[in-house]
Amino acid sequence: MITENQLEELNKNFAEASPVDIIQKAFELNGEAVVTTNFRPYEVAILDAVNSVKPKTAVIWCDTGYNTPQTYKHAEQVIADLDLNVFLYVPKQTSSHRDVVMGIPNIDAPEHALFTEQVKLEPFKRAMDEHKPKVWFTNLRQGQTAFRNSIGIFSLSKDGVLKVSPFYFWTDEKLDVYLVENNLPNEFKYFDPTKALANRECGLHG
Repeated sequence: MITENQLEELNKNFAEASPVDIIQKAFELNGEAVVTTNFRPYEVAILDAVNSVKPKTAVIWCDTGYNTPQTYKHAEQVIADLDLNVFLYVPKQTSSHRDVVMGIPNIDAPEHALFTEQVKLEPFKRAMDEHKPKVWFTNLRQGQTAFRNSIGIFSLSKDGVLKVSPFYFWTDEKLDVYLVENNLPNEFKYFDPTKALANRECGLHG
């Protein structure tokens, strides 16, 4: 496992590196990698960047079952255009069944923790247990949540997996340029049923 001193050194040395250089370094450290996505806005950037360095890297898509039609269409387009190696994980209960049992609980409701566990945390844990990656590529960025402001480009997950966020210091405006330059689509009609606010932590990273 990488030590805190090594993480600090990596973050110092790659603070101004390009996403491709960061991704290449991560693969040098360990090739057993996955990239996670939910196809939210700008996620296509991390998928394109990782795929450009190592095509067919395992892409874990944890679908809550509550995505918008626009998100599903966007996902299908990106998967086809980039020829992604996608592994789909969904909750063990359908959204229609859950709608009858509890619906989408308010964030302050007692059922909210169970809802989040069912639609997001359990499928994610199942995916990571099956793939057992040593490197986990994400599109986390500084400024999204208080927690994410503290982690840097390289960090360790709760389970000791090296978490790599190549676009960590990038703004939306800079990502817009990246998408145009690489002819990549984007989609903003996205819905996360576990969050009341856009800047609320989802539970996977905190």
